[in-house]
Amino acid sequence: MLRHPTPAARAGSDRGRSIPRRLSLAVASLIAAATVIPAIAATPADAAAFKVLVFSKTAAFRHDSISAGVQAIRDLGSANDFSVDATEDASAFTSGNLAQYKAVVFLSTTGDVLNDTQQSAFQSYVDGGGGYVGVHSAADTEYNWSYYGQLVGAWFNNHPAIQQATVRTEDRANAATAHLGANWTRTDEWYNYRTNPRSTAHVLQNLNEGSYSGGTMGDHPITWCHPQSSGRSFYTGMGHSIASYSDGAFRTLLLGGIRYAAKAVNADCRPETGYTTLYNGSTTGWSQAGPGSFTNSDATLTSQGGLGMLWYNAKEYHSYSLKLDWRLTGDSNSGIIVGFPATSDPDAAMNTGYEVQIDATDTSDKTTGAIYGFQSADLTARDAALNPPGQWNTYEVLVEGERLQVYLNGVKINDFTNADSARSLQQGYIGIQNHGSGDEVAYRNIRIKELGGTTPPPTGAIRGAASGRCLDVSGASQANGALAQIWDCNGGANQQWTSTSSTELRVYGGKCLDVSGAGTADGTAVLIWDCNGQNNQKWRLNSDGTITAIGANKCLDLASGGTANGTKAQIRTCNGQNSQKWTRT
Repeated sequence: MLRHPTPAARAGSDRGRSIPRRLSLAVASLIAAATVIPAIAATPADAAAFKVLVFSKTAAFRHDSISAGVQAIRDLGSANDFSVDATEDASAFTSGNLAQYKAVVFLSTTGDVLNDTQQSAFQSYVDGGGGYVGVHSAADTEYNWSYYGQLVGAWFNNHPAIQQATVRTEDRANAATAHLGANWTRTDEWYNYRTNPRSTAHVLQNLNEGSYSGGTMGDHPITWCHPQSSGRSFYTGMGHSIASYSDGAFRTLLLGGIRYAAKAVNADCRPETGYTTLYNGSTTGWSQAGPGSFTNSDATLTSQGGLGMLWYNAKEYHSYSLKLDWRLTGDSNSGIIVGFPATSDPDAAMNTGYEVQIDATDTSDKTTGAIYGFQSADLTARDAALNPPGQWNTYEVLVEGERLQVYLNGVKINDFTNADSARSLQQGYIGIQNHGSGDEVAYRNIRIKELGGTTPPPTGAIRGAASGRCLDVSGASQANGALAQIWDCNGGANQQWTSTSSTELRVYGGKCLDVSGAGTADGTAVLIWDCNGQNNQKWRLNSDGTITAIGANKCLDLASGGTANGTKAQIRTCNGQNSQKWTRT
Protein backbone atom coordinates (compact mmCIF):
# COMPACT_ATOMS: atom_id res chain seq x y z
CA MET A 1 0.00 0.00 0.00
CA LEU A 2 1.32 3.47 -0.88
CA ARG A 3 2.11 5.75 2.01
CA HIS A 4 1.64 9.52 2.24
CA PRO A 5 4.64 11.69 1.45
CA THR A 6 5.67 13.69 4.50
CA PRO A 7 3.98 17.07 4.97
CA ALA A 8 7.35 18.80 4.61
CA ALA A 9 7.90 17.19 1.25
CA ARG A 10 4.59 18.53 -0.01
CA ALA A 11 4.63 22.01 1.40
CA GLY A 12 6.18 23.80 -1.58
CA SER A 13 4.24 21.98 -4.28
CA ASP A 14 1.58 23.73 -6.33
CA ARG A 15 -0.25 20.47 -6.77
CA GLY A 16 0.25 19.13 -3.26
CA ARG A 17 0.49 15.36 -3.47
CA SER A 18 -0.62 14.98 -7.07
CA ILE A 19 1.77 16.61 -9.56
CA PRO A 20 5.25 15.97 -8.14
CA ARG A 21 4.40 12.40 -7.22
CA ARG A 22 2.24 11.42 -10.16
CA LEU A 23 2.82 7.76 -10.79
CA SER A 24 3.82 6.68 -14.24
CA LEU A 25 0.90 5.35 -16.24
CA ALA A 26 2.36 1.86 -16.20
CA VAL A 27 2.83 1.80 -12.42
CA ALA A 28 -0.56 3.38 -11.86
CA SER A 29 -2.20 0.73 -14.01
CA LEU A 30 -0.55 -2.09 -12.09
CA ILE A 31 -1.58 -0.64 -8.74
CA ALA A 32 -5.12 0.00 -9.89
CA ALA A 33 -5.39 -3.57 -11.12
CA ALA A 34 -4.15 -4.88 -7.80
CA THR A 35 -6.37 -2.72 -5.62
CA VAL A 36 -9.52 -2.28 -7.66
CA ILE A 37 -12.76 -2.81 -5.79
CA PRO A 38 -14.99 -4.69 -8.19
CA ALA A 39 -18.51 -3.52 -8.91
CA ILE A 40 -20.88 -5.00 -6.38
CA ALA A 41 -24.24 -6.22 -7.53
CA ALA A 42 -26.96 -4.05 -6.05
CA THR A 43 -30.10 -5.37 -4.50
CA PRO A 44 -33.06 -5.47 -6.90
CA ALA A 45 -34.35 -2.03 -7.86
CA ASP A 46 -37.70 -2.58 -6.20
CA ALA A 47 -36.05 -3.43 -2.87
CA ALA A 48 -34.52 0.01 -2.25
CA ALA A 49 -35.64 3.60 -2.61
CA PHE A 50 -32.65 4.55 -4.78
CA LYS A 51 -29.18 3.46 -5.89
CA VAL A 52 -25.79 5.00 -5.27
CA LEU A 53 -22.50 4.42 -7.10
CA VAL A 54 -19.29 4.63 -5.07
CA PHE A 55 -16.27 5.45 -7.24
CA SER A 56 -12.80 5.21 -5.67
CA LYS A 57 -10.30 5.12 -8.54
CA THR A 58 -6.91 6.63 -7.73
CA ALA A 59 -4.29 7.83 -10.17
CA ALA A 60 -1.98 9.27 -7.51
CA PHE A 61 -1.85 8.81 -3.73
CA ARG A 62 -4.12 6.03 -2.47
CA HIS A 63 -5.79 6.09 0.95
CA ASP A 64 -5.85 2.84 2.90
CA SER A 65 -9.26 3.88 4.26
CA ILE A 66 -11.06 3.37 0.93
CA SER A 67 -12.21 -0.17 1.65
CA ALA A 68 -13.51 0.90 5.06
CA GLY A 69 -15.31 3.80 3.40
CA VAL A 70 -16.99 1.55 0.84
CA GLN A 71 -18.13 -0.81 3.57
CA ALA A 72 -19.46 2.09 5.67
CA ILE A 73 -21.55 3.37 2.74
CA ARG A 74 -22.86 -0.16 2.11
CA ASP A 75 -23.87 -0.35 5.77
CA LEU A 76 -25.57 3.03 5.58
CA GLY A 77 -27.46 1.91 2.49
CA SER A 78 -28.64 -1.31 4.11
CA ALA A 79 -29.93 0.60 7.11
CA ASN A 80 -31.46 3.50 5.18
CA ASP A 81 -33.16 2.02 2.14
CA PHE A 82 -30.67 2.61 -0.66
CA SER A 83 -28.51 0.13 -2.53
CA VAL A 84 -24.83 0.55 -3.34
CA ASP A 85 -22.63 -0.35 -6.27
CA ALA A 86 -18.89 0.22 -5.87
CA THR A 87 -16.30 0.36 -8.62
CA GLU A 88 -12.93 1.71 -9.67
CA ASP A 89 -13.64 1.11 -13.33
CA ALA A 90 -14.11 4.46 -15.07
CA SER A 91 -15.96 2.76 -17.92
CA ALA A 92 -18.98 2.88 -15.60
CA PHE A 93 -19.25 6.57 -16.54
CA THR A 94 -21.61 6.35 -19.48
CA SER A 95 -24.93 8.15 -19.74
CA GLY A 96 -26.83 4.89 -19.84
CA ASN A 97 -25.15 3.39 -16.79
CA LEU A 98 -25.20 6.54 -14.66
CA ALA A 99 -28.93 6.99 -15.25
CA GLN A 100 -29.72 4.23 -12.73
CA TYR A 101 -28.07 6.12 -9.84
CA LYS A 102 -29.41 9.01 -7.77
CA ALA A 103 -25.91 9.94 -6.57
CA VAL A 104 -22.27 9.13 -7.28
CA VAL A 105 -19.78 9.22 -4.41
CA PHE A 106 -16.17 10.11 -5.26
CA LEU A 107 -14.54 8.36 -2.29
CA SER A 108 -10.96 9.63 -1.83
CA THR A 109 -10.26 9.62 -5.55
CA THR A 110 -6.98 11.22 -6.66
CA GLY A 111 -5.52 12.45 -9.93
CA ASP A 112 -7.05 12.20 -13.38
CA VAL A 113 -9.57 9.38 -13.17
CA LEU A 114 -11.91 10.05 -16.12
CA ASN A 115 -11.20 10.56 -19.80
CA ASP A 116 -12.93 13.24 -21.88
CA THR A 117 -15.87 11.04 -22.88
CA GLN A 118 -16.43 9.90 -19.32
CA GLN A 119 -16.22 13.48 -18.06
CA SER A 120 -18.86 14.56 -20.56
CA ALA A 121 -21.21 11.77 -19.49
CA PHE A 122 -20.78 12.65 -15.81
CA GLN A 123 -21.32 16.35 -16.40
CA SER A 124 -24.55 15.61 -18.28
CA TYR A 125 -25.62 13.30 -15.48
CA VAL A 126 -25.17 15.90 -12.73
CA ASP A 127 -26.52 18.86 -14.67
CA GLY A 128 -29.51 16.75 -15.62
CA GLY A 129 -30.42 16.12 -11.97
CA GLY A 130 -27.90 13.61 -10.59
CA GLY A 131 -26.06 13.94 -7.31
CA TYR A 132 -22.34 14.22 -6.52
CA VAL A 133 -20.76 13.47 -3.14
CA GLY A 134 -17.05 14.19 -2.68
CA VAL A 135 -15.15 12.74 0.27
CA HIS A 136 -11.70 13.90 1.43
CA SER A 137 -9.25 13.64 -1.50
CA ALA A 138 -12.06 13.96 -4.02
CA ALA A 139 -10.72 17.54 -3.87
CA ASP A 140 -7.34 16.18 -5.06
CA THR A 141 -8.87 15.01 -8.32
CA GLU A 142 -9.23 16.17 -11.95
CA TYR A 143 -7.27 19.42 -11.69
CA ASN A 144 -7.41 19.98 -15.43
CA TRP A 145 -11.19 19.73 -15.68
CA SER A 146 -12.73 23.11 -14.80
CA TYR A 147 -16.24 21.73 -14.44
CA TYR A 148 -15.06 19.34 -11.74
CA GLY A 149 -13.47 22.21 -9.83
CA GLN A 150 -16.83 23.96 -9.82
CA LEU A 151 -18.60 20.74 -8.82
CA VAL A 152 -16.34 19.84 -5.89
CA GLY A 153 -16.19 23.49 -4.78
CA ALA A 154 -12.45 23.86 -4.12
CA TRP A 155 -9.27 21.97 -4.93
CA PHE A 156 -6.75 20.65 -2.39
CA ASN A 157 -3.65 22.73 -1.76
CA ASN A 158 -1.74 21.08 1.13
CA HIS A 159 -2.17 19.83 4.67
CA PRO A 160 -0.26 19.66 7.96
CA ALA A 161 0.24 16.52 10.03
CA ILE A 162 -2.78 14.54 11.16
CA GLN A 163 -4.02 16.02 14.44
CA GLN A 164 -7.03 16.87 16.54
CA ALA A 165 -9.00 20.02 15.66
CA THR A 166 -12.33 21.67 16.40
CA VAL A 167 -14.94 21.63 13.64
CA ARG A 168 -17.54 24.39 13.98
CA THR A 169 -21.03 23.65 12.67
CA GLU A 170 -22.51 26.61 10.83
CA ASP A 171 -25.69 24.91 9.61
CA ARG A 172 -27.46 22.67 12.12
CA ALA A 173 -30.52 22.09 9.91
CA ASN A 174 -28.90 20.25 7.01
CA ALA A 175 -29.39 16.47 7.25
CA ALA A 176 -25.60 16.04 7.26
CA THR A 177 -25.01 18.23 10.31
CA ALA A 178 -28.28 18.51 12.26
CA HIS A 179 -27.10 15.83 14.70
CA LEU A 180 -24.00 17.81 15.68
CA GLY A 181 -23.48 20.48 18.28
CA ALA A 182 -21.92 23.85 17.62
CA ASN A 183 -18.42 22.36 18.05
CA TRP A 184 -17.10 18.92 17.20
CA THR A 185 -13.61 17.82 18.24
CA ARG A 186 -12.09 15.07 16.09
CA THR A 187 -8.83 13.88 14.54
CA ASP A 188 -8.33 13.95 10.78
CA GLU A 189 -6.04 15.16 8.03
CA TRP A 190 -7.07 18.78 7.65
CA TYR A 191 -6.87 20.10 4.11
CA ASN A 192 -6.06 23.65 3.11
CA TYR A 193 -7.75 24.52 -0.18
CA ARG A 194 -6.57 26.66 -3.07
CA THR A 195 -9.68 28.84 -2.92
CA ASN A 196 -12.43 29.53 -0.40
CA PRO A 197 -15.73 28.01 -1.61
CA ARG A 198 -17.97 30.26 0.48
CA SER A 199 -19.00 32.51 -2.43
CA THR A 200 -20.17 29.58 -4.57
CA ALA A 201 -21.33 27.00 -2.00
CA HIS A 202 -23.25 26.88 1.27
CA VAL A 203 -20.79 26.18 4.07
CA LEU A 204 -22.00 23.64 6.61
CA GLN A 205 -18.86 23.40 8.74
CA ASN A 206 -15.60 25.28 9.17
CA LEU A 207 -12.36 24.64 11.00
CA ASN A 208 -11.22 26.62 14.02
CA GLU A 209 -7.64 27.21 12.92
CA GLY A 210 -6.75 28.20 16.47
CA SER A 211 -7.45 24.64 17.61
CA TYR A 212 -4.65 23.02 15.58
CA SER A 213 -1.41 23.84 13.77
CA GLY A 214 -1.04 24.33 10.03
CA GLY A 215 -4.28 25.94 8.93
CA THR A 216 -3.62 28.69 6.38
CA MET A 217 -7.05 29.86 5.19
CA GLY A 218 -8.37 32.01 8.05
CA ASP A 219 -12.01 31.44 7.14
CA HIS A 220 -11.67 27.69 6.61
CA PRO A 221 -14.70 25.77 5.27
CA ILE A 222 -14.40 21.98 5.53
CA THR A 223 -17.90 20.72 4.57
CA TRP A 224 -20.26 22.36 2.08
CA CYS A 225 -23.02 21.80 -0.47
CA HIS A 226 -24.49 23.58 -3.45
CA PRO A 227 -26.99 23.15 -6.29
CA GLN A 228 -25.35 22.29 -9.63
CA SER A 229 -27.72 23.09 -12.49
CA SER A 230 -30.54 20.56 -11.93
CA GLY A 231 -28.30 18.39 -9.72
CA ARG A 232 -26.76 18.67 -6.28
CA SER A 233 -23.24 18.60 -4.86
CA PHE A 234 -21.99 17.78 -1.36
CA TYR A 235 -18.37 17.67 -0.18
CA THR A 236 -16.57 17.03 3.09
CA GLY A 237 -12.82 17.26 3.60
CA MET A 238 -12.95 14.74 6.43
CA GLY A 239 -12.56 10.97 6.06
CA HIS A 240 -8.81 10.38 5.78
CA SER A 241 -8.46 7.55 8.25
CA ILE A 242 -9.94 4.08 8.61
CA ALA A 243 -11.18 5.12 12.05
CA SER A 244 -13.37 7.83 10.50
CA TYR A 245 -15.67 5.24 8.99
CA SER A 246 -16.48 3.62 12.33
CA ASP A 247 -17.26 7.03 13.89
CA GLY A 248 -21.05 7.23 14.22
CA ALA A 249 -21.14 11.02 13.94
CA PHE A 250 -19.06 10.97 10.76
CA ARG A 251 -21.18 8.18 9.27
CA THR A 252 -24.31 10.24 9.94
CA LEU A 253 -22.67 13.20 8.21
CA LEU A 254 -21.95 10.98 5.18
CA LEU A 255 -25.50 9.66 5.20
CA GLY A 256 -26.95 13.16 5.22
CA GLY A 257 -24.69 14.22 2.34
CA ILE A 258 -25.68 11.19 0.27
CA ARG A 259 -29.38 11.68 0.95
CA TYR A 260 -29.15 15.38 0.07
CA ALA A 261 -27.30 14.66 -3.19
CA ALA A 262 -29.79 11.90 -4.06
CA LYS A 263 -32.75 14.25 -3.39
CA ALA A 264 -34.05 12.02 -0.64
CA VAL A 265 -33.98 15.03 1.69
CA ASN A 266 -34.09 18.77 0.96
CA ALA A 267 -31.93 21.67 2.13
CA ASP A 268 -31.15 25.25 1.23
CA CYS A 269 -27.62 24.90 -0.18
CA ARG A 270 -27.49 28.22 -1.99
CA PRO A 271 -24.40 30.31 -1.12
CA GLU A 272 -25.05 32.51 1.90
CA THR A 273 -23.04 35.59 2.87
CA GLY A 274 -23.71 38.87 4.63
CA TYR A 275 -26.25 37.68 7.21
CA THR A 276 -26.41 38.95 10.79
CA THR A 277 -27.40 36.53 13.54
CA LEU A 278 -30.55 37.43 15.45
CA TYR A 279 -30.69 34.14 17.36
CA ASN A 280 -28.19 31.33 17.67
CA GLY A 281 -28.51 30.57 21.36
CA SER A 282 -28.84 34.06 22.84
CA THR A 283 -32.28 35.69 23.20
CA THR A 284 -30.87 39.17 23.74
CA GLY A 285 -33.15 41.59 21.89
CA TRP A 286 -36.15 39.22 21.93
CA SER A 287 -39.35 39.67 23.97
CA GLN A 288 -42.35 37.43 24.58
CA ALA A 289 -45.76 38.89 23.75
CA GLY A 290 -48.86 37.15 25.05
CA PRO A 291 -49.15 33.80 26.80
CA GLY A 292 -46.93 30.75 26.43
CA SER A 293 -43.21 30.87 25.77
CA PHE A 294 -40.21 29.28 24.07
CA THR A 295 -37.66 27.07 25.77
CA ASN A 296 -34.07 27.89 24.86
CA SER A 297 -31.71 24.90 24.84
CA ASP A 298 -28.89 23.71 22.56
CA ALA A 299 -29.21 26.94 20.51
CA THR A 300 -32.79 25.87 19.74
CA LEU A 301 -36.03 27.68 20.56
CA THR A 302 -39.02 25.36 21.10
CA SER A 303 -42.57 26.66 21.39
CA GLN A 304 -44.82 25.81 24.29
CA GLY A 305 -48.28 27.08 25.14
CA GLY A 306 -49.75 30.22 23.65
CA LEU A 307 -51.25 31.91 21.69
CA GLY A 308 -48.20 34.16 21.86
CA MET A 309 -45.24 35.50 19.93
CA LEU A 310 -41.52 35.90 20.55
CA TRP A 311 -40.48 39.01 18.64
CA TYR A 312 -37.22 40.77 17.95
CA ASN A 313 -37.70 44.28 19.36
CA ALA A 314 -34.10 45.46 19.14
CA LYS A 315 -34.43 46.72 15.57
CA GLU A 316 -36.89 47.25 12.74
CA TYR A 317 -36.21 45.96 9.24
CA HIS A 318 -37.76 47.24 6.03
CA SER A 319 -36.11 45.52 3.08
CA TYR A 320 -34.43 42.26 3.99
CA SER A 321 -33.84 38.56 3.60
CA LEU A 322 -34.78 36.70 6.78
CA LYS A 323 -33.62 33.08 7.07
CA LEU A 324 -34.38 30.59 9.81
CA ASP A 325 -34.50 26.84 10.34
CA TRP A 326 -37.61 25.16 11.72
CA ARG A 327 -38.84 21.68 12.63
CA LEU A 328 -42.36 20.46 13.35
CA THR A 329 -43.30 17.80 15.85
CA GLY A 330 -46.31 16.00 14.37
CA ASP A 331 -49.21 18.15 13.19
CA SER A 332 -48.18 21.29 15.07
CA ASN A 333 -48.77 24.93 14.23
CA SER A 334 -46.57 28.01 14.18
CA GLY A 335 -45.48 30.75 11.81
CA ILE A 336 -43.20 33.67 11.05
CA ILE A 337 -44.88 37.05 11.57
CA VAL A 338 -43.51 40.03 9.64
CA GLY A 339 -44.50 43.61 8.90
CA PHE A 340 -46.02 44.68 12.22
CA PRO A 341 -45.41 47.70 14.46
CA ALA A 342 -43.92 47.47 17.93
CA THR A 343 -46.48 45.75 20.14
CA SER A 344 -46.91 43.60 23.22
CA ASP A 345 -50.10 42.14 21.76
CA PRO A 346 -49.67 39.11 19.45
CA ASP A 347 -53.18 39.61 18.05
CA ALA A 348 -52.29 43.16 17.03
CA ALA A 349 -49.20 41.84 15.25
CA MET A 350 -51.35 39.35 13.33
CA ASN A 351 -53.92 42.01 12.47
CA THR A 352 -51.37 44.50 11.17
CA GLY A 353 -48.73 42.14 9.76
CA TYR A 354 -48.56 38.88 7.85
CA GLU A 355 -47.85 35.34 8.98
CA VAL A 356 -45.84 32.91 6.87
CA GLN A 357 -47.51 29.73 8.06
CA ILE A 358 -46.00 26.51 9.38
CA ASP A 359 -48.65 23.78 9.72
CA ALA A 360 -48.51 20.24 8.38
CA THR A 361 -52.24 19.89 7.62
CA ASP A 362 -54.75 22.67 7.06
CA THR A 363 -56.55 24.43 4.23
CA SER A 364 -54.31 25.62 1.40
CA ASP A 365 -54.22 29.22 2.63
CA LYS A 366 -53.41 28.14 6.19
CA THR A 367 -50.77 25.45 5.78
CA THR A 368 -47.01 25.47 5.41
CA GLY A 369 -45.82 28.15 3.00
CA ALA A 370 -49.09 30.08 2.92
CA ILE A 371 -49.43 33.76 3.73
CA TYR A 372 -51.92 32.89 6.44
CA GLY A 373 -55.48 33.61 5.36
CA PHE A 374 -54.39 35.50 2.25
CA GLN A 375 -52.55 33.33 -0.27
CA SER A 376 -51.73 29.65 -0.62
CA ALA A 377 -48.25 28.51 -1.48
CA ASP A 378 -47.58 26.83 -4.81
CA LEU A 379 -48.44 23.44 -3.34
CA THR A 380 -46.67 21.42 -6.02
CA ALA A 381 -43.42 23.30 -5.46
CA ARG A 382 -43.98 23.28 -1.70
CA ASP A 383 -44.52 19.53 -1.52
CA ALA A 384 -41.41 18.85 -3.62
CA ALA A 385 -39.24 21.05 -1.36
CA LEU A 386 -40.69 20.12 2.04
CA ASN A 387 -39.10 17.82 4.59
CA PRO A 388 -41.72 16.05 6.74
CA PRO A 389 -42.38 16.58 10.47
CA GLY A 390 -39.39 15.53 12.53
CA GLN A 391 -36.89 16.90 9.99
CA TRP A 392 -35.48 20.42 9.68
CA ASN A 393 -36.53 22.89 7.00
CA THR A 394 -35.20 26.33 6.10
CA TYR A 395 -37.32 29.36 5.22
CA GLU A 396 -36.15 32.48 3.47
CA VAL A 397 -38.66 35.31 3.87
CA LEU A 398 -37.71 37.99 1.36
CA VAL A 399 -39.32 41.41 1.88
CA GLU A 400 -38.85 44.12 -0.73
CA GLY A 401 -41.30 47.01 -0.51
CA GLU A 402 -44.77 45.47 -0.25
CA ARG A 403 -43.67 42.25 -1.93
CA LEU A 404 -43.13 39.13 0.20
CA GLN A 405 -41.51 36.04 -1.30
CA VAL A 406 -41.11 32.74 0.55
CA TYR A 407 -38.41 30.18 -0.21
CA LEU A 408 -38.55 26.70 1.32
CA ASN A 409 -35.22 24.84 1.34
CA GLY A 410 -34.03 27.13 -1.46
CA VAL A 411 -37.15 26.78 -3.65
CA LYS A 412 -39.58 29.70 -4.15
CA ILE A 413 -43.05 28.61 -3.05
CA ASN A 414 -44.93 31.89 -2.59
CA ASP A 415 -44.86 35.37 -4.13
CA PHE A 416 -47.29 37.77 -2.48
CA THR A 417 -47.88 41.52 -2.79
CA ASN A 418 -49.66 43.41 -0.03
CA ALA A 419 -52.74 45.31 -1.24
CA ASP A 420 -54.41 45.77 2.15
CA SER A 421 -54.40 49.42 3.27
CA ALA A 422 -54.57 48.26 6.91
CA ARG A 423 -51.22 46.50 6.65
CA SER A 424 -47.72 47.22 5.45
CA LEU A 425 -44.64 45.07 5.11
CA GLN A 426 -42.57 48.18 5.77
CA GLN A 427 -43.54 48.41 9.46
CA GLY A 428 -40.48 46.39 10.22
CA TYR A 429 -40.69 43.97 13.18
CA ILE A 430 -40.45 40.18 12.99
CA GLY A 431 -41.59 37.41 15.32
CA ILE A 432 -42.12 33.67 15.68
CA GLN A 433 -45.38 32.27 16.97
CA ASN A 434 -46.04 29.87 19.84
CA HIS A 435 -49.51 28.70 18.88
CA GLY A 436 -50.86 26.74 21.82
CA SER A 437 -50.70 23.70 24.04
CA GLY A 438 -49.53 20.64 22.11
CA ASP A 439 -48.07 22.67 19.23
CA GLU A 440 -44.32 22.09 19.33
CA VAL A 441 -42.19 23.80 16.70
CA ALA A 442 -38.44 24.33 17.06
CA TYR A 443 -36.31 27.10 15.55
CA ARG A 444 -32.59 27.45 14.95
CA ASN A 445 -30.18 29.97 13.47
CA ILE A 446 -32.39 33.01 12.84
CA ARG A 447 -30.40 35.46 10.69
CA ILE A 448 -31.11 38.48 8.52
CA LYS A 449 -29.52 40.48 5.72
CA GLU A 450 -30.64 44.04 5.10
CA LEU A 451 -31.02 44.80 1.42
CA GLY A 452 -31.38 48.59 1.44
CA GLY A 453 -33.38 50.47 -1.14
CA THR A 454 -36.32 51.37 1.09
CA THR A 455 -36.01 54.75 2.87
CA PRO A 456 -38.76 56.26 5.01
CA PRO A 457 -40.10 59.57 3.63
CA PRO A 458 -38.15 62.66 4.79
CA THR A 459 -39.44 65.39 7.06
CA GLY A 460 -41.89 67.75 5.38
CA ALA A 461 -45.43 69.01 5.10
CA ILE A 462 -48.50 66.82 4.63
CA ARG A 463 -50.95 68.60 2.34
CA GLY A 464 -54.67 67.79 2.05
CA ALA A 465 -55.66 66.86 -1.51
CA ALA A 466 -59.04 68.58 -1.36
CA SER A 467 -58.03 71.78 0.45
CA GLY A 468 -54.39 72.27 -0.49
CA ARG A 469 -53.82 73.17 3.18
CA CYS A 470 -51.28 71.51 5.49
CA LEU A 471 -51.71 69.22 8.47
CA ASP A 472 -50.99 71.57 11.39
CA VAL A 473 -50.82 71.56 15.20
CA SER A 474 -53.38 74.08 16.45
CA GLY A 475 -51.83 77.27 17.76
CA ALA A 476 -48.33 75.83 17.19
CA SER A 477 -48.75 74.28 20.64
CA GLN A 478 -46.34 71.63 21.86
CA ALA A 479 -48.59 70.50 24.72
CA ASN A 480 -49.96 66.98 24.94
CA GLY A 481 -53.49 66.98 23.58
CA ALA A 482 -53.06 69.86 21.12
CA LEU A 483 -55.41 69.14 18.24
CA ALA A 484 -54.36 68.50 14.66
CA GLN A 485 -56.09 70.55 11.97
CA ILE A 486 -55.46 71.97 8.52
CA TRP A 487 -54.10 75.48 7.88
CA ASP A 488 -52.50 77.45 5.10
CA CYS A 489 -49.07 75.99 4.48
CA ASN A 490 -46.41 78.24 6.01
CA GLY A 491 -43.36 76.03 6.62
CA GLY A 492 -43.66 76.32 10.40
CA ALA A 493 -42.31 73.67 12.75
CA ASN A 494 -45.90 72.74 13.63
CA GLN A 495 -46.39 71.63 10.00
CA GLN A 496 -43.22 69.55 9.64
CA TRP A 497 -43.91 65.84 10.00
CA THR A 498 -41.29 63.08 10.03
CA SER A 499 -42.15 59.51 9.08
CA THR A 500 -40.01 57.35 11.36
CA SER A 501 -38.94 53.75 10.89
CA SER A 502 -41.47 52.91 13.63
CA THR A 503 -44.31 54.26 11.39
CA GLU A 504 -44.84 57.29 13.60
CA LEU A 505 -45.60 60.78 12.29
CA ARG A 506 -43.47 63.00 14.53
CA VAL A 507 -43.58 66.74 15.01
CA TYR A 508 -41.22 68.85 17.15
CA GLY A 509 -38.97 65.79 17.36
CA GLY A 510 -40.64 64.10 20.36
CA LYS A 511 -44.39 64.46 19.79
CA CYS A 512 -46.43 61.97 17.75
CA LEU A 513 -49.65 62.24 15.80
CA ASP A 514 -52.05 60.33 18.06
CA VAL A 515 -55.62 59.02 17.94
CA SER A 516 -57.24 60.38 21.08
CA GLY A 517 -57.70 57.76 23.79
CA ALA A 518 -56.74 54.99 21.35
CA GLY A 519 -60.28 55.33 20.03
CA THR A 520 -61.57 53.46 17.01
CA ALA A 521 -64.93 55.16 16.38
CA ASP A 522 -65.55 57.39 13.37
CA GLY A 523 -64.94 61.00 14.33
CA THR A 524 -62.34 60.28 17.03
CA ALA A 525 -60.08 63.32 17.28
CA VAL A 526 -56.46 63.34 16.17
CA LEU A 527 -53.97 65.25 18.31
CA ILE A 528 -50.33 65.19 19.41
CA TRP A 529 -48.87 63.38 22.41
CA ASP A 530 -45.50 62.26 23.74
CA CYS A 531 -44.32 59.39 21.53
CA ASN A 532 -44.88 56.10 23.38
CA GLY A 533 -44.80 53.36 20.71
CA GLN A 534 -48.46 52.43 21.10
CA ASN A 535 -50.58 51.47 18.10
CA ASN A 536 -52.70 54.64 18.26
CA GLN A 537 -49.52 56.49 17.23
CA LYS A 538 -48.80 54.24 14.24
CA TRP A 539 -49.60 55.49 10.75
CA ARG A 540 -49.07 54.12 7.29
CA LEU A 541 -48.71 56.30 4.21
CA ASN A 542 -50.41 54.40 1.39
CA SER A 543 -49.70 54.61 -2.32
CA ASP A 544 -53.23 55.93 -3.05
CA GLY A 545 -52.59 59.00 -0.84
CA THR A 546 -54.54 57.82 2.18
CA ILE A 547 -52.97 57.64 5.63
CA THR A 548 -54.12 54.72 7.79
CA ALA A 549 -54.32 54.85 11.58
CA ILE A 550 -52.98 51.36 12.18
CA GLY A 551 -54.50 50.83 15.62
CA ALA A 552 -58.01 51.75 14.49
CA ASN A 553 -57.64 50.62 10.88
CA LYS A 554 -59.29 53.86 9.74
CA CYS A 555 -58.19 56.79 7.58
CA LEU A 556 -56.93 60.23 8.54
CA ASP A 557 -59.91 62.44 7.65
CA LEU A 558 -61.21 66.01 7.99
CA ALA A 559 -64.36 66.78 9.96
CA SER A 560 -67.38 67.03 7.65
CA GLY A 561 -65.03 66.89 4.68
CA GLY A 562 -64.10 70.51 5.40
CA THR A 563 -61.43 72.48 3.56
CA ALA A 564 -61.25 75.73 5.61
CA ASN A 565 -58.47 76.81 7.92
CA GLY A 566 -59.00 75.25 11.33
CA THR A 567 -60.91 72.17 10.13
CA LYS A 568 -60.12 69.49 12.69
CA ALA A 569 -58.44 66.20 11.81
CA GLN A 570 -60.12 62.96 12.81
CA ILE A 571 -60.30 59.29 11.82
CA ARG A 572 -63.07 57.75 9.75
CA THR A 573 -63.77 54.56 7.85
CA CYS A 574 -61.78 54.69 4.63
CA ASN A 575 -63.97 55.77 1.72
CA GLY A 576 -61.58 56.91 -1.01
CA GLN A 577 -62.80 60.54 -1.02
CA ASN A 578 -60.39 63.47 -1.42
CA SER A 579 -60.91 64.52 2.19
CA GLN A 580 -58.93 61.39 3.10
CA LYS A 581 -56.09 61.90 0.62
CA TRP A 582 -52.80 63.63 1.33
CA THR A 583 -49.50 64.39 -0.37
CA ARG A 584 -46.00 64.88 1.03
CA THR A 585 -44.23 68.14 0.11
